[in-house]
Amino acid sequence: MRIARFAGEDDPQFGVVGDDDGTPTIAVLKGDPLYAGLELTGEKVPLEDVRLLAPVIPRSKVIGIGKNYAKHAAEMGGDVPESPLTFLKPNTSVVGPGDPIVYPKQTHDLHYEGELAVVIGRICRDLSPEDVSKVIFGYTCANDVTARDLQQSDGQWARAKGFDTFCPLGPWIETHLDPSNLTVRTSLDGEIMQDGSTSDMVFDVPTLVAHVSSFMTLLPGDVILTGTPEGVGPMQVGSTVSVTIGGIGTLVNQVVSP
Repeated sequence: MRIARFAGEDDPQFGVVGDDDGTPTIAVLKGDPLYAGLELTGEKVPLEDVRLLAPVIPRSKVIGIGKNYAKHAAEMGGDVPESPLTFLKPNTSVVGPGDPIVYPKQTHDLHYEGELAVVIGRICRDLSPEDVSKVIFGYTCANDVTARDLQQSDGQWARAKGFDTFCPLGPWIETHLDPSNLTVRTSLDGEIMQDGSTSDMVFDVPTLVAHVSSFMTLLPGDVILTGTPEGVGPMQVGSTVSVTIGGIGTLVNQVVSP
């Protein structure tokens, strides 16, 4: 099931993406399904008539995972970590499909990082890997935008990965998906730059979620970015970056000047 968040007449609305006699539609839901469950209003709107928003705005946090693909760790000049390497991105960095990625004046080396994102569905702490599937609401596409020069100069990653617009998510959340072997492909202006698979992760999704829950409480709507394959590189003002994940869809954003 695909859950989308879209611009309503007043507040954002949620709906189930489907097909109505060959026309892609959204069946509107009552409230936020993370908190109100899946209750339909009976209203349907054509998908092409709505503006999709980030499928979730974390009320708490976005947790990133670094160097979770061996070839990416190698291209960054480092070794694979012995345990998951975690960092935080603020929820203010989240934007949705079609929203601009702003190229800050503080950086001269802005990179894309296409990733699978995990959306947490219920409060949890100290999970075992075997119990992780019980707390996952679904999966979406992410771009862990990074100011590479600031990442290197600062020695820690909060500023390099925390600017507003540095966490595009979308286009929707897929609630029923096996994350163990999904294609993760990033294109820049139509050219494929990253072409990997979640099967190449050093630490798989159950291991990652269990690890994060071992030292912080996870709340409904929290997002865990699972790491990026090799092939990261720079974006320029005017560039269009697309992140496509098998079984989910494609997230598209354009880089703009401040």
